[in-house]
Amino acid sequence: AARGATRASAAGSAPEVPPGGGGRHGDLRPATPPANMGVHIVPERAAYVVERFGRYLCTLQSGIHLLIPLVDRVAYVHSLKEEAIGVPSQTAVTKDNVNISIDGVLYVRVKDARRASYGVEDVRWAVVQLAQTTMRSELGKLTLDRTFAERDTLNANIVAAINASTEEWGVECMRYEIRDISPPANVRVAMELQAEAERRKRAQVLESEGERQSAINRAEGQKQKLILTSEAIKTESINRAHGEAEAIRARAKATAEGIRDVSEAFASDGADRAAAVKLTEQYLDAFGQIAKKGNTMLLPAGVNDPASMVAQAMAIYGNVSGASGASASRAGVALGGAAQAPRMAAAAG
Repeated sequence: AARGATRASAAGSAPEVPPGGGGRHGDLRPATPPANMGVHIVPERAAYVVERFGRYLCTLQSGIHLLIPLVDRVAYVHSLKEEAIGVPSQTAVTKDNVNISIDGVLYVRVKDARRASYGVEDVRWAVVQLAQTTMRSELGKLTLDRTFAERDTLNANIVAAINASTEEWGVECMRYEIRDISPPANVRVAMELQAEAERRKRAQVLESEGERQSAINRAEGQKQKLILTSEAIKTESINRAHGEAEAIRARAKATAEGIRDVSEAFASDGADRAAAVKLTEQYLDAFGQIAKKGNTMLLPAGVNDPASMVAQAMAIYGNVSGASGASASRAGVALGGAAQAPRMAAAAG
């Protein structure tokens, strides 16, 4: 009778978790475990916690299992899959005393069904509360600007803190993601103004960099222009110098050839007489051009005596050429006699 009463009490006892969930946000196990019909098929990635007379008996993994009706019962059913739990929005204070609203998503999975069943009353609610308190603690270490910039570091710190506390609960936190950070309206306006100022600053910096690069490019172009111009002037000067040198050499060569020809001509017979006649012609021609070049003239003393003029020219030629003055004197006497012959004829007449 006592054994029957005990069985009846065990069979008629209500499940520990009421329909609709035992915690504020539900639980990781279903609301109503399956009834013990003797044969149980556990699906993949699931775990059944079995109790016998109210005490933990075993954990059933995926497959088919046999249980004793009215003696054994499935007390808890856990899914071993990773599950996403939404963390409600909460208010936190940053290191620079700014109130912000922040929420996130927590990804957890059950790694020990027995600890998840008996370690804490409501695993989901406990994990959410732990995530919220840890998030407030971590946000208090950062300023508002670093809160936006260091989300990855913040998420990693929250995951490490949660895993350190949930080891006894049989739950592992895989990752935590901050979903939204909402500062107050006045802070958002200040942040927008700051962002606008930063954008204007970057635009001015880029514009100044562009002007600087443009000035550098113009200076480089002017430098290259001056270099090329100087190179062109240098090349032109070198070419002109080469041309002038070639011209001088050509003139010198022509002069040398002319002098050589003249000297060869002087070496022949009758050269002195021909030179004297040529020099006399040039002297008289130059004397005839004096009045045409200007209105001031310097005339030799014996203008009315052409013979003396020719004799003077022949004397100059003799001094320059180094020839004896005899030839010049003979030429002057001959020319003088030729000039005086008409006078003598007139006197005789």
